[in-house]
This record gives sequence, C-alpha cells and structure tokens, in this order.
Amino acid sequence: MPAERLQKIIAAAGIASRRKAEQLIAGGLVSVNGQIVTELGTKADPEHDHIKINGKLLSGAERQVYLLLHKPKGYVTTVTDPQGRPTVLDLVTGVKARVYPVGRLDYLSEGLLLLTNDGELAQKLTHASSHVPKTYVVKVSGKPTAEQVEKLRGGVMLRPERSPLKTPAGRLPRVGQRRRSEAVRTAPMRIQLVREGDNPWYEMTLIEGRNRQIRRMFQEIGHHVEKIRRVRYGPLELDVEPGKLRHLTTKEVAQLKAAASARKAVSRTARDGS
Repeated sequence: MPAERLQKIIAAAGIASRRKAEQLIAGGLVSVNGQIVTELGTKADPEHDHIKINGKLLSGAERQVYLLLHKPKGYVTTVTDPQGRPTVLDLVTGVKARVYPVGRLDYLSEGLLLLTNDGELAQKLTHASSHVPKTYVVKVSGKPTAEQVEKLRGGVMLRPERSPLKTPAGRLPRVGQRRRSEAVRTAPMRIQLVREGDNPWYEMTLIEGRNRQIRRMFQEIGHHVEKIRRVRYGPLELDVEPGKLRHLTTKEVAQLKAAASARKAVSRTARDGS
C-alpha cells in the first residue's frame, strides 16, 4: 500500500476528522515506529508502520458510516461535555463504528444532524468555503416588519461574542478561559414566512454556520427566537422522529459528497477569478 499523509490515515481509521488529526499531530500525540511526529506533511504506510495516537496503536481503516439523526432539544452537539449534559452520541445505539457530529446545533435547537467517521467528508462540509445550504424553520417572538426581514435577507452585522477557547490536541481550556470573536457580516440568505401569527414561523436557508447564527441575527433586529429546527442539509431531508436516526443510502452519500465538492470548486473559482 502506498504511503499516505498521517492525517488522512487517522481520519480513515475513524479516530477523528482530518482537521482534528492535524491538531493531534501538531500537539505531539502521534508517533510512527516509536518516533513522535509533528510535521503535517509526514507520510506513512498503515500496513507496515506502527502508528500510535497518544500511545495507543492505530487499527485499520473502519467501514465508513453515515447517519442522519433528529437531534432533540436538550442535547449538545459534541462528543463529550465538561458540564455533564447529554450529548448527541448518547442517542447513537447499535452502531459499532465511532462516529462524530458534523457541524453543530446548539443545546436548545433540534433537527437534522449528520454523524460519520468519514473525516475527509466532514472536513469538506464544515470548511468555511463549503457553502452547502442548510434550511431551518424558526419560530420568532413577536412580528418582524417587512423591512426587518429584508435586512436579514441581505445580511446583518453580528456583534462579537465570547466563547470558550479551543486548545491544542482537544485539551479543555482552563475554567473561565474564553476568547472574544470579531464582528462579522452574515452572507445573503433565503427567508420566507411559512406560518403567520403573533409568534410567526419562518423558513431560512443559510450557506454558512456561525455560532448561534440564527438567534444572533434575530437579536440584531430586536426579536427573540423561540424554536429552531433544521429540516434540510444539502440533499438530505429530516425524515425521522426526534431522538431517532437512520443510515444514509448509497445514493444520499454520493449526493452529499457531490454537493460538498461542487461548493468547494465554486469557491475556488470565485477566489481565483477564473
């Protein structure tokens, strides 16, 4: 078997996404034949080299698994939670492979969540340039005006937020250690009223996934978001009950990979001006 980059080997084994694997390597937690490796360009042959992650021997590549989960409210979209809250992995039963969530839905949000051990696809989908559309239905407190809705449609400036610091190799930051994000303008989006009322529902399609983005957008126009449910992710549609999951079909996996690759190609073309 020809040598491959270490981060690709680690991702194929289902240990982590390729980006996370790069963090493990840079953090000095990966060794090849007894030697610590920190250079991201390092290659190895998984059939002949002894690769260890934090002292544990890496097994062969896992069968790739792709799951669609209906995340309920009250679960965090992480592998573990320092506060002891239930995570989406608590809902994954009967699956032998180690999967992890792609993207995020906040604690109070629900809806379609993809889980997989395909690190390469996960990296493509979560990269800022992917632009794979995600559609939500959102219940808002109070009635936004037509002008306010149009403001959301064209993009709004989000104020900086403080969020926990990420540390190398996945280690948790010290208690209270936080970073302040920069103000950022959201990309144009599709939004339409789907149910009128004192607390109306809107359908929103975004091509980005900033932290708590929908809640922050409505906050900027003076409205509180009561409920958020993601109903579509690229070619996938939410079709299972809360707390339930299913495997993606071969066709759905191919469509998802095509959507991720197509969006990245469009982004490269726009960037290069070709």
